[in-house]
Amino acid sequence: MNDNYRRISAAVAAAGATLVAVSKTKPVDAIREMYDAGQRDFGENKVQEMQEKVPQLPDDIRWHLIGHLQRNKVKYIASYVHMIHAVDSPELLAEIDKQAARVNRVIPVLLQVHIAEEETKFGFDAEELRAFLGDRPVYQNVRISGLMGMATFTDDMTQVRKEFHGLKSLFDELKQTYFAGDEHFMHLSMGMSSDYEIALEEGSTLVRIGTLLFGAR
Repeated sequence: MNDNYRRISAAVAAAGATLVAVSKTKPVDAIREMYDAGQRDFGENKVQEMQEKVPQLPDDIRWHLIGHLQRNKVKYIASYVHMIHAVDSPELLAEIDKQAARVNRVIPVLLQVHIAEEETKFGFDAEELRAFLGDRPVYQNVRISGLMGMATFTDDMTQVRKEFHGLKSLFDELKQTYFAGDEHFMHLSMGMSSDYEIALEEGSTLVRIGTLLFGAR
């Protein structure tokens, strides 16, 4: 694991991005081993699993919730989650704001954009996102820090690159319009084990890698 970790973390750092080690379904011992090698950002898909792991691991881990999040689960992670990646509706954003206020925090979030061909992926499409941002409320306790997307699950890397390129173009457009002058709108979460190198080339700042680091699930 450590050889892979060193190689990948060096490549991600060289691109000026952050490696989020996707630790879902992995035991605490495996996470601690990667922590001891220097990793601090870990990603979990499910709130319950994150809840079980957090008390068993060091306090300086930055926990990223990267999976689909139900509104009724936000309250369980509001006090410690470092970033929520997959915010896919105005209602979820409002709930995060409410729960963050309850624990006196400002939680960074990423808006999930549907870029894949599959219908199973969650997220805003570009038009929905523009409409929402043009009329969005002022949030006191949630900070929109960028976008997140998942490419189509395919061996066609030309298609994957096209989807990542499109998401980066949308990010750049929003940065110049709805987030002009906002230094916090800076992150693009895209790229997983199969396509992170392309994602980095296309401008990803956060790559979510599990299998290459921890082995197959």
